[in-house]
Amino acid sequence: MTESSPRVFALITGGGTGGHVYPALALAQALVARGHAPEELQFVGARRGLEATVVPEAGFAIELLPGRGLQRRISWENVRTARDTAAAVNQAVRIVRRLRPRVVVGVGGYASFPCILAARLLRVPIVVHEQNAAPGVVNRLAARLGARVAVSLPGTPLPDAVVTGNPIRAEIAAVERVPELAPRALFVAIGGSLGARTINDTALGLYERWRHRTDIAIHHVCGPRNLDDCSTRLERIRRPTDALSYQLVGYESDIAGLYARAALLLGRSGAVTVAELASAGVPSILVPLPGAPGDHQGANARALVAAGAAILEPDADCTPDAVAAIVDGLLADPVRLAAMGAAARTLARPDAADRLADLVEEMADVA
Repeated sequence: MTESSPRVFALITGGGTGGHVYPALALAQALVARGHAPEELQFVGARRGLEATVVPEAGFAIELLPGRGLQRRISWENVRTARDTAAAVNQAVRIVRRLRPRVVVGVGGYASFPCILAARLLRVPIVVHEQNAAPGVVNRLAARLGARVAVSLPGTPLPDAVVTGNPIRAEIAAVERVPELAPRALFVAIGGSLGARTINDTALGLYERWRHRTDIAIHHVCGPRNLDDCSTRLERIRRPTDALSYQLVGYESDIAGLYARAALLLGRSGAVTVAELASAGVPSILVPLPGAPGDHQGANARALVAAGAAILEPDADCTPDAVAAIVDGLLADPVRLAAMGAAARTLARPDAADRLADLVEEMADVA
């Protein structure tokens, strides 16, 4: 691209996981809806991240950098990570200089650091979006470098942050709840796209505990890589006289429909899950992933608990007996369940993508 070529409007950088990638795509789609052509939006991510396949499938161009996240322990891997990061920064500087974006938008994850640093060196305005209640190290550094900060949840400890909410898919924002309470209350157990061992173990344990019940149904989303194992375990414990309605799937293609029907949900508390539960107004039992960086899943869960929308169950305490007691108590109190759903919606930001797009356009105007 020569100096006479049109500038890219926004360079969107970051990723690694769906929690970073899908909000970035929601932002890009909001910008396109406002009249920015898809070719005016350039993604930059990591070769090893989910963005390498998901972004092109959504119709946007992406350039990929080397590198991986630092190990949070002494490791020879960090030597290679430092080398790759240096190479990625050099490549990012060349990309930003060539594309001359009006604004660089970081969505978190180690993949965003090189372009944020390049933008700072080349004096390009920066916006960063933090999905979690406990901010990641890259976004904390970006804030120190003068980035304009957007956050998903109130109270996120980043300076001068604007609460935009976490951009979610349009079909989730449009969910209208009609929870199934009778004749069978629908209880959903889901561990995210990869599944979660604790959630899977608990759901299968609940089958054994509730096998004779006809007043509750379980919809268990175990993750594609866990489907064979969970199916084998389920067949092992099933008996011909069982009355419990139990549906086991590896992946749920109609998550919006599931949110609409769920009386109560058991799951992890990643940023996307929390944003979707809030938007749909789903009461939940949240089991934060232990060891998550900065305990961000714990912080996400506590934000919903503080609003009265969820119950937090530590991973070590998440057993079939413990969860059964919580579920029975809540299902016996439909007024409280309804109040939890309403409380969840108080944290919802269905217009989060547009709020973030406002901030991006505002910062682009100063370029």
